[in-house]
Amino acid sequence: MTVKRRYLIISVCFATALFCLAYPIYVIRPFRHQGGTELQAALFVLRFRGIVGLVAACVAIALAVGARRKAGVVALTVASIVCAGLSRVNIYERMFHPITNITFGAAADSKLDSDEKVIAVAIGKSARAYPIRSISYHHIVNDVVDGVPIAATY
Repeated sequence: MTVKRRYLIISVCFATALFCLAYPIYVIRPFRHQGGTELQAALFVLRFRGIVGLVAACVAIALAVGARRKAGVVALTVASIVCAGLSRVNIYERMFHPITNITFGAAADSKLDSDEKVIAVAIGKSARAYPIRSISYHHIVNDVVDGVPIAATY
């Protein structure tokens, strides 16, 4: 196999592994509108990105073994391996972790806009309001309201 062809295939492997890593993160992120087709495509890529990234990295490794010009080939191969490895990490678990250390103030002291959306919880004589804007990156708040543990989410 020629050096150019080997380099081209390894470049395609890197581009594939990078796409599998980046596209779902780009589409499925907070405060960004997702179209139905776009979201469906991102979820499809998310479902198969682990195996596709692994295959791309393995092909890149196999082609890099016999390469003559090593620097570019090795760099692209390592980048393919890194992208494939990062595809195995569930970034959404890391982004959307529960809020546990929360503080509250009186409603009169709040600086919320009048049209601010909140999740309101009232149990017994206690009430809480969790502003959606504040919990948008976490999507869940663990709290205790009037002695009852709750998980507020949307």
